[in-house]
Amino acid sequence: MTTEHDKSSARQDARQSRQPRFRRVPLRLILPNMVTLLALCSGLTAVRMAYEGRWEFAVGAVLIAAVLDALDGRVARLLKGTSRFGAELDSLADFVNFGVTPALMLYLWILKEAGSIGWIAALAFAISAALRLARFNVALDDPDKPAWAVQFFTGVPAPAGALTVLIPIYWGFLGVLPQWPEFAPGVALFTIGIAFLMISRLPTYSGKTVGTRIRRDYVLPLFVVAVLLVALTVSYPFQVVALVSALYLVSIPFAWQSHRKLLLADRNLASDDDGDCEDTDLDHLGDKHKGDAS
Repeated sequence: MTTEHDKSSARQDARQSRQPRFRRVPLRLILPNMVTLLALCSGLTAVRMAYEGRWEFAVGAVLIAAVLDALDGRVARLLKGTSRFGAELDSLADFVNFGVTPALMLYLWILKEAGSIGWIAALAFAISAALRLARFNVALDDPDKPAWAVQFFTGVPAPAGALTVLIPIYWGFLGVLPQWPEFAPGVALFTIGIAFLMISRLPTYSGKTVGTRIRRDYVLPLFVVAVLLVALTVSYPFQVVALVSALYLVSIPFAWQSHRKLLLADRNLASDDDGDCEDTDLDHLGDKHKGDAS
């Protein structure tokens, strides 16, 4: 027979089993998320800088967010700390940093002079960034993509869209585009155009396969080029960013052409396989020989 003491210890064991047990989380899972949160803090700080009219700091904060966004995934893969939580957090941070923040910056810079049209352009850009990120997350689960598909993105990615849509601000710093109300409708059309590029099906270069392997004789020149790029960016930040953003837009037709060639090569390969099957058709093999003999 069970005694009262046995019953009380059984109840105590049951209560202890129902209590949550805190497990230690490896640091390799935390570090990539910390980088993502730093990027989010930088993007939100850009909004504050824009409201205060400190535009140089606002643009710099967006650039820092873009650099941190490029690092968090690489840090996660390097430390083998990828997780579903980190992927969801990265998408939400990208929407704020590269969707909401650039839209508000442009609206405060000049789009507000266009009234409702300017606000609609800002909304279109932010919504397009959200749609672009959602499509990217879905495409990650596609197992039927060819091997060469890693060279391209579908549409302009959110960080590139954020940096290119801020071209009017760069030009304002350089004195090319004055902050006049007459230019607000044109900037609104430009913003909507970049928004459509983000949600389009146009292939753009991903850069994931660039520099994976470098010849030994190119290592030292590459160091020199990297130092020059850093020095130019520090000395002439807005000139360099404006030039790189413009070159990225120019590269889109070349990416489309390269993607089309690879796609046609795959189709030709598939048609060649079908042609081989037709050549070995036994029903028409005799007719084929007769035609050759005549």
